[in-house]
Amino acid sequence: MGNQAGGNMGLPGQGRRQMNDKNDPTQPKKPTEKKVWKYEKSSQRRTNKLPDATPTTRCRLRELRLERIKDHLLMEEEFIHALEAHKPNTDDKQKERKMVDEMRGSPMNIGTLEEMVDEDHAVVSSGEGGPDYYVSIMSFVDRDNLDIGSNILLHHRVHAVVGILSDDIDPLVNVMKVEKAPTESYADVGGLEKQIQEIKEAVELPLTHPELYEDIGIKPPKGVILYGEPGTGKTLLAKAVAHETSATFLRVVGSELIQKYLGEGPKLVRELFKSANEMAPSIVFIDEIDAIGTKRYDAHSGGEKEIQRTMLELLNQLDGFDPRGDVKVLMATNRIETLDPALIRPGRIDRKIEFPLPDATTKKRIFEIHTKRMTLDPDVKLEEIYMSKDQLSGADIKAICTEAGLLALRKRRMSVCHADFMKGKEKILYKKKEGNTDGLYL
Repeated sequence: MGNQAGGNMGLPGQGRRQMNDKNDPTQPKKPTEKKVWKYEKSSQRRTNKLPDATPTTRCRLRELRLERIKDHLLMEEEFIHALEAHKPNTDDKQKERKMVDEMRGSPMNIGTLEEMVDEDHAVVSSGEGGPDYYVSIMSFVDRDNLDIGSNILLHHRVHAVVGILSDDIDPLVNVMKVEKAPTESYADVGGLEKQIQEIKEAVELPLTHPELYEDIGIKPPKGVILYGEPGTGKTLLAKAVAHETSATFLRVVGSELIQKYLGEGPKLVRELFKSANEMAPSIVFIDEIDAIGTKRYDAHSGGEKEIQRTMLELLNQLDGFDPRGDVKVLMATNRIETLDPALIRPGRIDRKIEFPLPDATTKKRIFEIHTKRMTLDPDVKLEEIYMSKDQLSGADIKAICTEAGLLALRKRRMSVCHADFMKGKEKILYKKKEGNTDGLYL
């Protein structure tokens, strides 16, 4: 029995060696056969084989069924050929696109087309006031879209024309367009009934009812300038015009027309009025026009000469050879005495609207506008403020109301008392006399 037990147990370590052989990664593994179920075999057999034609004996019915199967197979073959014929060849298009991109190079320079010499050559200039180049035009560039003065794409080494920029309008002009109308309306302008009436007659009425001027036999005003002390409501009235009218409103600050490179300022003015003509009827509002419209003098620096060139282009656009159409120009400044006489003469600016400091009635109306949403104590007497002889502008009155509200919040009160208004008025007048703007608001 001992020998039988020893024979059954085998040599020492034999079972361990067999287990190690199974786990040895160096040993080649037998390929595992994929188990295929019966229903998979039957489905594959059904899809790969032709349908059975019954009966199996040779007869007329079997012949008709076989012809039907043949017609079905022919239809499938024609359908597959039609799909392959109409299939877009994306690989070839991608290769061609890649070849064109390699020929264009990267990065590409932006230039201006100055002159067309022939079908394959042109004279171009770089966009930064550089020299002109005589270059070739690539074969894949559409010649019909090449116009004198259009923006083009140039190769970064040989300056060859490799493309055309579809939109020639400067991106700054697109930013100048007011997409969302301001919330201010004529009701938010305190007083200024005379100024509102004049701006309606000069700006809105020619755009909405031009036949009235034709019946009388006069031409409507081309431009309007708003001038007066700071804070008297010039920009506020322009916002109200943008809110009330349905015409396209373009607003720009005079300092935005001053560019770094030579010729960029006049070009921006041309593109501004070109965009206004395309979107007519439109209104162009130029705030702080004294930034570029000062009186001309003998300039010695390049920057001053460029500002004068920009103003000359503005003069040409206001009253030049080409008609302006349904484009009205609205300007604002608080230093009209510094403007060039050629800019504000009749024919360019036909209506000059002055904005004086508000009187007692106008002050009362402005206080009512700014305090209608404030919580006031019964002891508040606004007539003591607006009946005083202090010279307050509309902006000063708004600052007084804001200062009074902040003083009430400082003392953890939800309503504004009369003492808050008086302290706010003293603070605003003190800072105004000192000429220091620090500390106007908490």
